[in-house]
Amino acid sequence: MLPHHSTRLEAFSDAAFAFALTLLVVSLDVPRSYDALMDLVYGFPSFACCFALLVWIWSEHASFFRTYPLEDALTITINSLLLFVVLFYVYPLKFMFDSMFAMMLPPPVTRPPVEPMAFWQLGNASAVYAFGFVVLFLVFALLYLRAYRKREELGLGDLDVFDLKSAIGHHLVSASVGALAMVWALASPLRVVFISPMLFALMGPAHVWWGRRRDTGRKALELERAGPSST
Repeated sequence: MLPHHSTRLEAFSDAAFAFALTLLVVSLDVPRSYDALMDLVYGFPSFACCFALLVWIWSEHASFFRTYPLEDALTITINSLLLFVVLFYVYPLKFMFDSMFAMMLPPPVTRPPVEPMAFWQLGNASAVYAFGFVVLFLVFALLYLRAYRKREELGLGDLDVFDLKSAIGHHLVSASVGALAMVWALASPLRVVFISPMLFALMGPAHVWWGRRRDTGRKALELERAGPSST
């Protein structure tokens, strides 16, 4: 495989992720009273969840370019689409977590509370969030598909290609969970539409299943490459 060197594309992408995190800052002002301080703390759980999700996405992005240092025009285009989705969905992401924690925490003191949503509003908001999730991980799958098309240029061996295909499947699994949540938000009866965001809990079991399938396939390929001498 080609050696990795940090590129201007990665530097630009890191700057975009940093800007997205900046948009999530709870408050740009130092609190001037106890009530204002409590309101700042009130927004911490939502900020922490959004921060964790963005760091996860950044980690996936960094892992791709660390493994497959591509800079061709099509890769730049796909990467730009990914950054666009990340920046556009910062506020919908924050809104969904703010709404979730508003149901669990007492109302803030000095700032207006998040307005509760009607079922139809929750359904539409959940569909918007799920759609962004689906697009995001489909774009990741496209990046890995691009690397697959460039596998000879990247000098990938059989195991490298297997790992690459597995990464495509990994992101398609994530996109499938998002698609299920989106369909539920749009097609389920309003009285059960609140289940849509909960369906993202399926990410854990789905990826455990995919990981086991991947490990089985990789071990079989390793044994095949090792030949009769390994038995």
